[in-house]
Amino acid sequence: MKILIADDSRVMRQIVIRTLRQAGHGGHEIVEAENGREALELVHTEAPDLVLSDWNMPEMNGIDCLAALRAAGSTVAFGFVTSEGSDEMRQRADAAGAAFLIAKPFTPEAFDDALRSVL
Repeated sequence: MKILIADDSRVMRQIVIRTLRQAGHGGHEIVEAENGREALELVHTEAPDLVLSDWNMPEMNGIDCLAALRAAGSTVAFGFVTSEGSDEMRQRADAAGAAFLIAKPFTPEAFDDALRSVL
């Protein structure tokens, strides 16, 4: 399985990768993007099975990336890993077609629960 991690913070991308391993989801091929625009391009060139995206990023945010993917007909599984965990954000993510939203700070258990629905 190939997982695309989109976050403008390199450190946060590494934390997400580490948490995936801790949740028992290590061993997957990982592709990284620094913003939503790069993630959008990588979905087309790398064909990941899952996108884990931050919400707030420069150039293109996560929700706009998801909307662009869905508008282009992409059905790639997409989940948010973000500090934006309000009910409103969760509703927006769900309405846009996200499979889940994991709010920071997160645990390996939260990752495992969310990923079980898409793996």
